[in-house]
Parts: sequence; structure tokens; C-alpha cells
Amino acid sequence: MTDPLPSPGPDTWRGIDLTRIGEGRYKATNQRGGIVPIGSGQDPDFTPVELLLAALAGCAGVTVDELTSRRSQPLSFDVTAEGHKVRDDGGSHLVGLKVTFDVTFPEGADGDKARVFLPRAVQQTHDRICTVSRTVTLGEPVDYAIAEDRA
Repeated sequence: MTDPLPSPGPDTWRGIDLTRIGEGRYKATNQRGGIVPIGSGQDPDFTPVELLLAALAGCAGVTVDELTSRRSQPLSFDVTAEGHKVRDDGGSHLVGLKVTFDVTFPEGADGDKARVFLPRAVQQTHDRICTVSRTVTLGEPVDYAIAEDRA
């Protein structure tokens, strides 16, 4: 994996490698050695669309949890990401994307602070912090390329 663009600053590059491991099955590997299996929907592995939804929920969840947990640790913390896959004149894509937080904090002053702050944390995450949803919202173009012949 190489960075095709000049780096605008330190530690900005992100990337994964995807390798076919079987018919309709792949593994994504990050630079730290983490592996996520990806499938076509014929097995339990996450599909690419499900991974996009997981990325939306994960990015927002990590951020909101970090911000609210400074006030109080949650008793429960669940995030749902959903949308509808459609095919129209624009091709296949998701519409109606929604990320929903279901968070419970303990009773008491610290829990009250976290409850009051939760809507602000969600809004800040949506408006400026979550890289995944900001990228989707802003609509960054994706370039596709074919690696040069290795023979």
C-alpha cells in the first residue's frame, strides 16, 4: 500500500489491504495486523455495505463514548446504523442513512451531566468530528485504479 497523494500532514494516511480467501470471501488487513472477514452475504461475514454501516456507527460511537465518559461511564451504550439500499439512475447506493444512540447513564450528578451533554456530543460528532460520516456527507470522490503488471 502506498500513498498516491502528497501527505498534507504527519500521520494522515490510512489504508487496508483486501485479499481473496475463498469464493465470495475476503479478508481486510490493517497496518496493525487486525483482520476483518468480508463476504458477499452468503455467509455470516459482514458485507461491504454492513461494514460501511459499522464504520458509521463505530466512528460516531467511539467519539460520543469518549466525550460523554469524561462525565460518567455509561451503564449501557448501543448504537444502530441503518439505511436503505436502492438502485436508481445514480446506480446502487444507500439512502436514508441514520445513526441512533441508545445510552443509559447512572443516577446522580455525574450521570446527569453525561445525559445533558449527550445531545451536544452527538451533534459535534455529526457536524465535525466523525471522519467516516463527514466523508460520506461531503461526498469525497473515490478513484479506482489497476496495479501495474507485476510480471
